[in-house]
Amino acid sequence: MLFITLFVIMNCCMVSYGGNFYQEFDLNWGGNRAKIFNGGQLLSLSLDKASGSGFLSKKEYLFGRIDMQLKLVVGNSAGTVTSYYLSSQGPTHDEIDFEFLGNVTGEPYILHTNVYSQGKGDREQQFYLCFLVDNTPIRVFKNAESLGVPFPKNQPMRIYSSLYNADDWATRGGLVKTDWSKAPFTAYYRNFYALANLSSQMQNGKIKNLMLMVEEDLDGFKGIS
Repeated sequence: MLFITLFVIMNCCMVSYGGNFYQEFDLNWGGNRAKIFNGGQLLSLSLDKASGSGFLSKKEYLFGRIDMQLKLVVGNSAGTVTSYYLSSQGPTHDEIDFEFLGNVTGEPYILHTNVYSQGKGDREQQFYLCFLVDNTPIRVFKNAESLGVPFPKNQPMRIYSSLYNADDWATRGGLVKTDWSKAPFTAYYRNFYALANLSSQMQNGKIKNLMLMVEEDLDGFKGIS
């Protein structure tokens, strides 16, 4: 089980959300391949030869910390991609991506990350934007606006996730294809939690308390560049 955390940190007021998938997410494609069960505590996405599936958050988030536990497709997952990302809308959208590229049995998943700001990817790295897996930082994207590098800070984003077939590129550049005899492929999600801000409005009276929380969360990440 992977534990994924996104940090988008800035002076702002944060409110906690989470717990129940019925309240926090919509199943937006794939028909009954996407399911919420266990009283809203567990969500699954499945992929078969006809279609993948996906979900998105009801809320949009601007700054904060977002946690989710994922159980990726087990066994031979070659050709499949489990994506988990934040994105705004439009041609100049912001986006923060995780993509878990499946592999043959016994071989590790490959994790791809990307950041888009104002519609442009390949961003360089103030506040920190941290990618964590199992509470270990995978990538830190620093604000370099002073150098002319756009930073995703002004557009609220929804959480999206999907499980889909990408055997034309996902595993060994497309050399290994999806074994449909193993379908359906299924990924599971649980323990969603967001300590987040839903708007860009600053509330200075709560900045001090927020920064204390941020310092506690970042204690383990000092020295990361």
